[in-house]
Amino acid sequence: MSELNTIIQHNEQFVEQGGYAEFFTNKYPEKKLAILSCMDTRMTKLLPAALGLENGDAKIIKNAGAVVSHPWGSVMRSLLVAVFELRVEEIMVIAHYDCGMRGLSSSTFLEKAEAHGIPHDRMDTLRDAGINLDRWLTGFDNVEDSVRDTVKTIKRHPLMPANIPVHGLVIHPTTGKLTLVVDGNTTCAI
Repeated sequence: MSELNTIIQHNEQFVEQGGYAEFFTNKYPEKKLAILSCMDTRMTKLLPAALGLENGDAKIIKNAGAVVSHPWGSVMRSLLVAVFELRVEEIMVIAHYDCGMRGLSSSTFLEKAEAHGIPHDRMDTLRDAGINLDRWLTGFDNVEDSVRDTVKTIKRHPLMPANIPVHGLVIHPTTGKLTLVVDGNTTCAI
């Protein structure tokens, strides 16, 4: 049986039994906070618990590595929407140790893509179209440096208001211990 079928069956029971009632909130984050975090499965419950967050407290945006890889991509757009439309007044970038993006190599990644049936000529077509696959599919060597770079990208975005503090942290994926990398409240945060 597919996971989809299992999830659909669970969802039907969840709705019928009113399981949603304990999660009711509105679209505005109670703590006026947006968090960019990694999509790592260890962070699903650990991150909110380690930060003392409840449902409705923060907008949480997740991607591989907790990075803004392009200033005009969907992550940056989501942060700007959070600020201008959803009353966010503070942003946290929270990456984690032992991240799968650490040391990610484009050549290894593309080999895996080929092994999954993606033809090599498709990659050539993307490169010919001006897409830098090597840059796009390369991870980072140091998680703290990656956090600093992401904070800098967010803070320097031409549409990001100067009064929005952007913090950078790294969380331990087992204990939840936070390490502060950038305090966005300081005047020299970037």
